[in-house]
Amino acid sequence: MAEIAAKLVKDLRDKTGAGMMDCKKALTETEGDINKAIEWLRQKGITSAEKKAGRVAAEGIVEQYIHTGGRIGVLVEVNCETDFVARREDFKALAKNVAMQIAACPNVEYVKVEDIPAAIADKEKEIEMGRDDLGNKPDNIKEKIVAGRIEKRLKEMALLDQPYIRDQSITVDELIKQSVAQIGENIQVRRFVRFVLGEGIEKEQTNFADEVAAQMGKKAPEPATEAVVEAPAEAEEAPKAEKPPVAKSEKSGKKKK
Repeated sequence: MAEIAAKLVKDLRDKTGAGMMDCKKALTETEGDINKAIEWLRQKGITSAEKKAGRVAAEGIVEQYIHTGGRIGVLVEVNCETDFVARREDFKALAKNVAMQIAACPNVEYVKVEDIPAAIADKEKEIEMGRDDLGNKPDNIKEKIVAGRIEKRLKEMALLDQPYIRDQSITVDELIKQSVAQIGENIQVRRFVRFVLGEGIEKEQTNFADEVAAQMGKKAPEPATEAVVEAPAEAEEAPKAEKPPVAKSEKSGKKKK
């Protein structure tokens, strides 16, 4: 399909109030048909979400999720506008699903791309610019390739850009926007923390072969050696303890009879 014109994206944004990227995606999905794109945005709940995005969301809940076995745990703060909505089961279910998403995404460190410090983006650019596969390319081409790679890498670190684990056709951001349309309030994921059992603890590294050899060395024994040495001693003493004296007394007894 031909590239979506910037003017068409702007027109759709003016009509719906949706974000530029959402408008572009809607037009791409509907092959540039602006009316179908409006319907697509409404079905996703994006238009209403954009309108509510500026409203203060200071209520909500801190939800937790502990993965089976207790090796991974997540705490996430999800905000809404009123305490009434914070107590609703559908809002709690959304928060639980977000917590499960975080548990399933070990590379996610931030809520959205805008939260990622510029220093991290600069470091990623430095790494990508030094890759061997870009060595012979012109600088302008190299810059475009690197920009694309960095954008992809930063999205991998952002929660809202992840494909939703229960429905890979939408992102976590789209899931939240759908909930905004359903619940009728601004909803924001504010922050989260992910715990992994033992993370950050320096574990002692042991060479298995050396450990086995060391254990075998301890068992190679002096007790075993002593047993081998003692055996002949017992064998030598045995003849001395045999029955010759008894045999003599038996013979002498017979003579007396």
